[in-house]
Amino acid sequence: MAHASFDQLEIVFEEYKKLSGQTIEQAMKSELSGELYDALSAIVECVQMAPHFFAKRLHKAMDGAGTDDEKLIRIIVSRSEIDLQNVKDEFEQMYNKTLLSAVRNECSGDYKRALCALIGGA
Repeated sequence: MAHASFDQLEIVFEEYKKLSGQTIEQAMKSELSGELYDALSAIVECVQMAPHFFAKRLHKAMDGAGTDDEKLIRIIVSRSEIDLQNVKDEFEQMYNKTLLSAVRNECSGDYKRALCALIGGA
């Protein structure tokens, strides 16, 4: 799964369901566990629902005590020219607050200004 494109994986997942009668997620849940299950589940979720996947990761990076700055930066920067608007929309739908407001509450200084600029709210 790690070497195939998203398009290839979507086709594989569809064909798997046709042939086996169950989704790839159902098969993985019944056959795998531990870190392998976690890793492959992340790939499947990212392929099938990328904005949802990244919105969850952003929320987790800012949830609780402290902020996972590396994760926050990595996701916002890497998605900024791909699908950040979709991630922002999904984040707001899932958590009833905007990504911009969450970042403004969690970050400060130039770091905050840079992330907010990328998100689209100088």
